[in-house]
Amino acid sequence: MNRQLVERELTAEGPGRGKSRRSGRSVTVNLCESPLTWLHARGHLTDREYDAGERLRADWETAQLAPGMSMRWEPVAVRGSRHDHDLNPTERQIAAKARFDGALAVAGKGLGDILWRVVCAGDSLPVAEKALEWPVRSGKLVLKLALDRVAEFYRIG
Repeated sequence: MNRQLVERELTAEGPGRGKSRRSGRSVTVNLCESPLTWLHARGHLTDREYDAGERLRADWETAQLAPGMSMRWEPVAVRGSRHDHDLNPTERQIAAKARFDGALAVAGKGLGDILWRVVCAGDSLPVAEKALEWPVRSGKLVLKLALDRVAEFYRIG
């Protein structure tokens, strides 16, 4: 895993934010660590919730690939095939987009925003809460609920 460690001063609004400082205390932050990994490493997410978030993020990233613009010489996928490795890149992109949309639909109305912000866009919980105009410290509970539903979608035990 990549590491880019920096020291941040603690403030009333979290590391490195706001004007009011707390007695000169600081924390070390890895700028290369995703918010999801940070929450899991500190015991705020179960393995199941973390795995669900990683699957959702992987589908989101795969779905963003541009379709190929040149001739492809791979064999055509066989009907009924259930594995992405049997698909060409454009078909993988479409399949990933369908899984991503399905996971957000299963998560339910209103939970897709926190999933997208934290899992896909990499926003920290405080940043996501502020952007969504939610009360402070409400995001973790909602994120856990959403990830649990996404785990059901991906059939993660």
